[in-house]
Amino acid sequence: MIDAVHPVRRIGRREFDFSRQVAIMAIVNRTPNSFHDQGRTFELTRAVEAAQRAIEQGADWVDVGGFAFSAAQSGIGVDEEIDRVVPVIAEIRSVTDAVISVDTHRADVAKAAMAAGADVINDTNGLREPGMAEVAAGTGASVIVTHSLGGPGRAVVRPTYEDVVAEVAAFLRERVRFALDAGVAPERIIIDPGHDLNKNTFHSLELMRRLEEITSIGYPTLVALSNKDFIGETLDRPQNERTEGTIAANVTAILRGARILRVHDVPATVAAVRMTEAMLGWRPPLAPRHNLD
Repeated sequence: MIDAVHPVRRIGRREFDFSRQVAIMAIVNRTPNSFHDQGRTFELTRAVEAAQRAIEQGADWVDVGGFAFSAAQSGIGVDEEIDRVVPVIAEIRSVTDAVISVDTHRADVAKAAMAAGADVINDTNGLREPGMAEVAAGTGASVIVTHSLGGPGRAVVRPTYEDVVAEVAAFLRERVRFALDAGVAPERIIIDPGHDLNKNTFHSLELMRRLEEITSIGYPTLVALSNKDFIGETLDRPQNERTEGTIAANVTAILRGARILRVHDVPATVAAVRMTEAMLGWRPPLAPRHNLD
């Protein structure tokens, strides 16, 4: 078992024991160009409905984003990003105690999202935007520190690494130290190695094989593997045929220390995670026909 920094955590209105529990984060993209849903939840009502449905299906957490990571998109201003995410967050907050995170790399967006009821800042830019760490510290938000080379909307052509796992781990350690120095409490920090973010399939597979080198940093580790290209390229499957590969990757990640899964398919993930937790002895069967005694 990985020795974690504050494994029992209060995140928003919910408590998690990451020594024996996996949190399921549902993805709600209010963008017209997200790589998997292709804008199906861009309209406000659909975004809110998707979030509510995910919670009903067993998600512990909803991640709301208004700007995709891909460089193949037009930029949007801070005000437009706020207009995309804040109404969704406010609507979800009014009907659930589930954890809500905002997927953004901009400090002003994060601040507005927290004011609307978000609990977590999910920053795929690793707190490199000026003021982001200070917003997290000042609002008391939990923060997900993610590795990427260029950050959202920035092209990185043919990313190269001498040792992808060692370099990702070093980046995460440095950014965690930056967050701590800015006043973010250690029990508010989560890390994410950023599979497929400025990484090719071989890089992401190497991160999977050596994921303990990331989880052993000690902070709860999130993995965002759902339907990603490294799964599609490994199995030669299109976007809509990667469920089995995603489940295999997520279960492997749990066994190697990951404790938060960011996913599209909530029902399949809930079943896979609950089965994994039971096999590890972390939870009893939900409906056993015979007791041990």
